[in-house]
Amino acid sequence: MELTKEWRKSSYSGGNGGHCVEAKRTSDGAALRDTQNRSLGHIEASRLEWGALLTAVKGATE
Repeated sequence: MELTKEWRKSSYSGGNGGHCVEAKRTSDGAALRDTQNRSLGHIEASRLEWGALLTAVKGATE
């Protein structure tokens, strides 16, 4: 997923109302939120933290 300054839904999020995550670029990294519970806010990760998360997730799916 290429991050932009606008929220983008994960390509792995289905249209069936399942578990969905949105992400966007911040000045220092990325922000993540639950699509179905946007009012609960979001979490932010620095570039280093975001990179580590992506590495971990990619490693878990291989």
